[in-house]
Amino acid sequence: MAARTNSILDTRGPQIFPVLEASEIERVRRFGEVRHYSAGQAISRAGEIGPGLIIVLRGKIEVIRRDDSHAGDLVVTHGPGAFMGELAQLAGRPSLVDAHAQDAVEALIISSDRLRALLVAEAELGERIMRALILRRVSLLEAGVGGPVIIGRPDNGNVLRLEGFLRRNGHPRQTLNPETDAEARALIERFQVDPGELPIVLCPGGQMLRNPSEIELARCIGLVRPIDPDRLYDVAIVGAGPAGLAAGVYAGSEGLSTLVLDCRAFGGQAGASARIENYLGFPTGISGIALMARAYNQAQKFGVEMAIPDEVVRLEALEGADGRRFRLTLSNDEHAMARSVVIACGARYRRLNVANLDAFEGSSVHYWASPLEAKLCAAQEVALVGAGNSAGQAAVYLASQAAKVWLIVRGRSLEASMSRYLVDRIAGLPNVEVVTRAEKSPPWKAAVGRSRQSAGAGPAPAMRCGGRSDTSSFSSARSRTRIGSPDPASRSTPNASCLPVPAQPAIASRWRRVSAAFSPSATYARTRSSASRRRLARARRWWRHCMRFSPQSSRSRSPLQPKQQERTHEQGQL
Repeated sequence: MAARTNSILDTRGPQIFPVLEASEIERVRRFGEVRHYSAGQAISRAGEIGPGLIIVLRGKIEVIRRDDSHAGDLVVTHGPGAFMGELAQLAGRPSLVDAHAQDAVEALIISSDRLRALLVAEAELGERIMRALILRRVSLLEAGVGGPVIIGRPDNGNVLRLEGFLRRNGHPRQTLNPETDAEARALIERFQVDPGELPIVLCPGGQMLRNPSEIELARCIGLVRPIDPDRLYDVAIVGAGPAGLAAGVYAGSEGLSTLVLDCRAFGGQAGASARIENYLGFPTGISGIALMARAYNQAQKFGVEMAIPDEVVRLEALEGADGRRFRLTLSNDEHAMARSVVIACGARYRRLNVANLDAFEGSSVHYWASPLEAKLCAAQEVALVGAGNSAGQAAVYLASQAAKVWLIVRGRSLEASMSRYLVDRIAGLPNVEVVTRAEKSPPWKAAVGRSRQSAGAGPAPAMRCGGRSDTSSFSSARSRTRIGSPDPASRSTPNASCLPVPAQPAIASRWRRVSAAFSPSATYARTRSSASRRRLARARRWWRHCMRFSPQSSRSRSPLQPKQQERTHEQGQL
């Protein structure tokens, strides 16, 4: 008989539901106001924005989470000293659970903005409250309740798309398969949904969406709200990957009004990593989504406003009476104004130059390996294309799920582009086979076909791992053509921020290598033994000469003339 797996409620109950002392309640009274509720009165409803964090002073509050059949499941009963709320209350978003007064209740209500002030002002008490809010969200994610219900086949590409979007944004959800779940079939019959319209999504507020886009789903569940066009932010950050979230945390902690935008989800490429073990401060490793969720919650703690998903399509500089400001235009024709803009464009996933690739993306071809993709690969063979750390992490993660993992590498070996610890770990996995120099007509294709044909299996799921930094202005057209299709502009995948970046001359990448070789630090290291000041000065002059043609300086000048390019090319060969 299988052992029962303890939930987070069983293992960390006291941290999830702490009880405040009377002295602690007195310390936080200045952040809220006292309200009274009669017996049976609703305090919060799923799908509606609640009043904020609620500390019970007298009486009891019952918290109920509802499943797809709208049946109530009692989560906890809060008594005096306990508080009600989770991460939705930190950002002022709709509640994920229902709550009502069991009897006459007196409570201290702390609104979202005052809650953030409390977390900053009361460090020790704020830490306990913040931990409880995070663990309560984790509990909802673990139970799969409290969010929208997706009805459709689990291998449907649109179901995977919506599940992945909610997972990457740390939002609870539940998926029902109409082929095996009687309640799902009843809902389809009730709403008279044609099978071709699946999946459908039932939002906590009662709305039903038919195969929605990510933005439609986000607006339905209150994940993203309209941006005030009249508000002038101190900082607007385009991109919510590690760099964008770090900039948001630092700006918010300095008291700057900050807006972070991203067209998909927070975390960027790091958020899609199954496990990260070489990040400072986590000796046992941490999943990418867990690491990025900490940064996301930390930014919200400092009052950073998140607009995810919101796609930025245009950036303009305007002159105002109080100085220069920037206007960001979004894909839905909304506008945001800011005094300064940080562009953290993130990664752009590479694509294979394979015919009909689009037809399989989302169902058989994926650009990251999360638990959703791992379910599809269970006991099957999977091909991973790439040789970076993302591919290595995916290979290690999927090896425990798939029957066979083929790691397809264009280069000669993994050592040139992958961390040593991942190379050693992959070498010790019996069901992972590395195929090198496989840019065209790789031998693994025939081997996979033979093995699957003998087993009577269908086509192997394919994973496409790895990406390049979205610095289109610094990369040459030649390098892009080798990676993708012959026409670099025709086969580009969206990047994290979706802010278009113009292309620059092909000479830039060559000069970046030359200038790095003659940087002041590298030159000093080479001349330190002889202590030759004349040599050092000459090297520095040469480095400054190289930087005249660097990508950074080329942005502020017109493209080089042909003769200048010839001279630069000759110098680059030195």
